[in-house]
Order: sequence, then structure tokens, then C-alpha cells
Amino acid sequence: MVVKKLTTLLAALAAAVTLAPAATAAPAPGDIAEALKHIPGLTVVSEDPAPAGFRFFHLTFTQPADHRDPRAGTFEQRYTLLHRDFAAPTVAYTSGYNMNDRASRSEVTQIVNGNQLSMEYRYFSPSRPAKTDWAKQLTIWQAAADEHRAVQALKAIYPGKWLATGASKGGMTATYYRRFFPHDVDGTVPYVAPNDVINEHDSYNRFLARVGNDPACRAALKAVQRDVLKRRDEFGALAAREAAEKKYTFTTVGSIDIAIELTVIDSYWAFWQYQKQADCATVPAAGSPAQVIYDWYDRVESLVTYADQALEGYVPYYYQASVQLGSPESYDSYLQDLIRYPGKNVSSTFVPKSIKMPPFDHFAMPDIDFWVRTQGDQLLYIYGENDPWGAERFAPSRHRDTALYTVPGGNHGAKIAQLPAAQAADATAMVRRWAGLPPVAGALTQASPPAGFPDFDADPLVVQKPRL
Repeated sequence: MVVKKLTTLLAALAAAVTLAPAATAAPAPGDIAEALKHIPGLTVVSEDPAPAGFRFFHLTFTQPADHRDPRAGTFEQRYTLLHRDFAAPTVAYTSGYNMNDRASRSEVTQIVNGNQLSMEYRYFSPSRPAKTDWAKQLTIWQAAADEHRAVQALKAIYPGKWLATGASKGGMTATYYRRFFPHDVDGTVPYVAPNDVINEHDSYNRFLARVGNDPACRAALKAVQRDVLKRRDEFGALAAREAAEKKYTFTTVGSIDIAIELTVIDSYWAFWQYQKQADCATVPAAGSPAQVIYDWYDRVESLVTYADQALEGYVPYYYQASVQLGSPESYDSYLQDLIRYPGKNVSSTFVPKSIKMPPFDHFAMPDIDFWVRTQGDQLLYIYGENDPWGAERFAPSRHRDTALYTVPGGNHGAKIAQLPAAQAADATAMVRRWAGLPPVAGALTQASPPAGFPDFDADPLVVQKPRL
């Protein structure tokens, strides 16, 4: 009852805020470049090469630094637009992080053969106000309002059906956008989206204790973790050499030794997030030469992952995880006798001390979860069976044109094409129906990527760094 009352209150507050939508542009002429010139606040930075049948633009769009306070100024948010046809469906895509600069298509865009508007999440450089106010400006609502204004502006030239999508933090972002602006798009397809409803009550560790179908693999991963922590001097020397070559520093986390310990703890999670069951065969035996194990860590979770220079681009995520999103518990009970820095493996460790953080918002995620369970419709969630982020997932109502599918043995790169054939066909039909398109025989397959486009799954912004 408390959650329901709170949700009603938050919804009322959100509705009370009037977002001034971008002014309606002139009717779209025949040329997309000409049409873009008529959208207020939109700037075409460049037009880059694109596969046949498409045009690809780098854009900026003027956004309020604070959608609730016009006095806070504005900033330029980066976007890209992949244009195919004014009459085609359009997909609003976000990674939840920086923007992909390449002309690539999300799976949803492939399914509907549509246009794609891709956005960079606010506060990821350079889409950041000159004068920052992290507590007021970097919230899930502010980011949703960014997407709302951009989508409303582009609807002036794309009047057809709209869908929203994203993977991981992008899937979370697509969900939050839909919660706050439920009528903006005709369907939402979040991939591998975590849903940490109550941050203090996690189920991630229970999931990790039984992930995969090979106890020997889990034991081997834990054994190599313990081996590295027992041989800190050897691995510390290798990490220090790499850090010196790359001019890495470790001020944010505190020291290179802390960084190594945190990396080792996270490596078990990282393996299951990115690797496949078959990769269990690559896990080196405890006691192997240090360089062999170090090289394996480079493929799974580099021992210098938490250098300042590597963390810098992800600080907005760690900030949000510390104040609204929540973050997973540390899976380290079997390492306790080797841990030197207990309590360090939390999201706030990765935020520079110069950034002040407000108290954690305990109401943000329960509000989202309640909306998805009770009011969300036209929602399609895709998860991977072995992906730790799927341990706490969204649960849409079964009675509101929604679905949730899990890729057997899938990881954090799970997608519709990896589902069993019947499920993939059903999911594809659902997406096409929302886009106003007729069903097609079968579904997209991994063996038939779109001609002329790079492999979208190779984009480092699609599969994110461990524990992000």
C-alpha cells in the first residue's frame, strides 16, 4: 500500500512538471538533410558515409541542463540519425552511456527495417552542461526528459510508429523513459536490463553460486581468484608495468593494490557476464605462470580496469548506481581470508571524492518496478540465462501485451535472434506488430546480419564493462 501511494504521488509530481516540447518543424520535404534544418534546437554536425539505402548524420540537440529549472541553462546533447525512409518506423536507441559514432543498427531497427535515432546519455562527455549540478541534473527522470524532447522533435518528420530500445543500462534507460512518458512510443524492447528494486536485498550472490551447469567451472574460477590474491607481488608487478606503459594512475580507488583486489573479486562476475559456458575450458589452473593468468584476465577483466583513466568515462554510471540505480552485492565470501580492503567493492568507490553525492534515493527503483508490473504495456524484455545482471530482472504484467524471454545459456549479449526458433518468431512478430508491420516468416538470425553494416554486437557500448 505504501509503495502504491508513493507511486501515485511520484506520478502526479512527474505529470505536474511541464516539459516544453520542441517546436513543431515544417512538414518533411523530400530530402532528410533539408528536413533536419527545420527542427528547432537541432544542429547537423556532419553527414557521414552509410550503407546503400541509408543516410547517416551526427547531430547535437539543445537540452535544458535541468528540465525543471530554465535558469540552469542548456547543453548540447549528441545524437546520431540513421535515416532510411520518412514513412518507416523509427527506433529510439540508447546505450545508457556514450554514443556509438558508427552507422550501425540495433536488433530492433533490423527487425523493423527502420530509421534509428541514437542518443548519448547526459553527463557522459561531451554531453554535459558547462555548470554541473550532479544531484539535480543527473537523474533517471532528467535523462528520460531528454529522450522525450528529442523524440517529440523528430516526430515532426517521422510521423509513423516509434519504438524504444537499449541494452543493459540502455535497457534500463528505455524502461525509465517509458515509465515517465508512457505514450511517446508504441513499444519498448529492453535487453538484459537489471532491476535492483531494493538495493539492500540482493539475490545476485545466490545466482552466482549456481550459475552455469558445471560446478567444476565455478570452482576453477574461484581457485584462480584465490591464486592471484595469494601471489599479489607477482601480479602487482605485471600490473604496475602495464600501468607505467599506459601512464595509468589509481587515485580514485586509492592504489593499484586496491584496484587489483577489486578486479579479482569482480572477475567471477565478469566471466559469466561476457563469456560462454564453453569458455570454461580457457580458465587457467591455479599455480599457472603469472603471465598466463594475467593474459587470461586481460580477456575477462583486466587487472588495471580500475585505473583513473579507464574509470573516467564511466563516472556518471557509478554516480547513478550510488544514488538511484543500486548495484550488486560483492560476491566474495570465499575470498575473505585474502581480502585486505573489506567494504571497498561498492559503486561509490569509483566516484571521485570531488563529486558530492546525495543520500541514496530508496524510492526511485520501487516506483519503476511497480509501474512495469502493473501499468506497463507493449514491453518486451530479453535476458541471458547465465548473465548475472539477469538475477534481478523486470517482471512485466502478463495481461498487458508484454513478454519476457530468456536465451538458454545466454550472457549479457543476449538477443532475440538467439532465442529458440518459436520464441524468436513470436518476439519478432510482436515487435513488428508494434511497428505497424505485418508478420514475416521466422526471425532474424545471427547468420544473416544486415548487409553493409558492422556487427552491432561488436560495439563496446552494447556490452558494458563488468559491474556496470
